[in-house]
Amino acid sequence: MIFLAITFTNWIGYIASLALIISFTMKNVKTLRIINSFGCALFIYYGILLGNDLPIIITNGFIISSNLYYLLVKKD
Repeated sequence: MIFLAITFTNWIGYIASLALIISFTMKNVKTLRIINSFGCALFIYYGILLGNDLPIIITNGFIISSNLYYLLVKKD
């Protein structure tokens, strides 16, 4: 599917990038981690859509794991 000459896969990448950019504008660390995790999940999906692009999947998998650890396990 192409919308405005941009493929579905690229839209996922752009939305993931936007989520990460927005997350870094947050003052509240918990909100930052939640939005950043959403962006990372989208980047994992993006990496899968690109044909299992492991550098994207592994990096964002690590980041989302770190975010979830601090959100769910180590609550400060």
